[in-house]
Amino acid sequence: MHVMDQRRLRDEKMAQLKAGTTAYAESAELIRLMKRGIERENLLVHDDETNVGCWFIPLY
Repeated sequence: MHVMDQRRLRDEKMAQLKAGTTAYAESAELIRLMKRGIERENLLVHDDETNVGCWFIPLY
């Protein structure tokens, strides 16, 4: 995937988190972008990282 595709996916998954829905990311780059976005927006999210991907679970 291209960088723009990763950022578009990040934006879609961040919208899911803001709506209170769990989001999943597989690639290391998308996981990195998600964690950075979560930190920037001060979202309360639990991330459960495994060897195949990462679940982002909103805590509010």
